[in-house]
Amino acid sequence: MPIIVNLDVMMAKRKISLNELSERVNLTLSNLSILKTGKAKAIRFSTLEAICKALDCQPGDILEYVNEEKE
Repeated sequence: MPIIVNLDVMMAKRKISLNELSERVNLTLSNLSILKTGKAKAIRFSTLEAICKALDCQPGDILEYVNEEKE
């Protein structure tokens, strides 16, 4: 998939656990885990906003587009 989710990288930079982030953004551990592993098919803007607020980052810090044709 050409969209890479770097949530785990941002969590490591901010030294925050999945449990703590789950509580801060009011999202279940399973849904947050699906997003973190890149298996999510979609994300709501409200969820992305909450994650960015909790991690003090920009959406581009979490989501990355990779052109598969160039690889």
